[in-house]
Amino acid sequence: MEVQVFGTKKSSETRKALRFFAERRVKVHFVDLMERAASLGELKRFAQKFGVDALIDRNSKAFLDFGLQYARLTDERWLEKLADEPLLLRQPLTRFQHRLTIGTAEAEWKSWIDAA
Repeated sequence: MEVQVFGTKKSSETRKALRFFAERRVKVHFVDLMERAASLGELKRFAQKFGVDALIDRNSKAFLDFGLQYARLTDERWLEKLADEPLLLRQPLTRFQHRLTIGTAEAEWKSWIDAA
């Protein structure tokens, strides 16, 4: 079993996810969004399941710094902005095969481990 986690090292939620999988000896492929941004295709995969709005961290400092609280963008434009500015994303984005989660989802992750 290998899980892919997208996030930043600064994010406490990302660190929580990495610790969760490490404690259960699950192999993790960590993608630091500050070093390598998520591709537009990857973000679209999450957006198809949860919607673009679920990807946006409206409480983040970056969201306020960019003045996006008043922005009215199309879903496509939001995805482009999220690909360019990873700090706008809710973290972590987690993937196991075709299963996806946004944010901390320990109950879902446990079901992945139990099913594997």
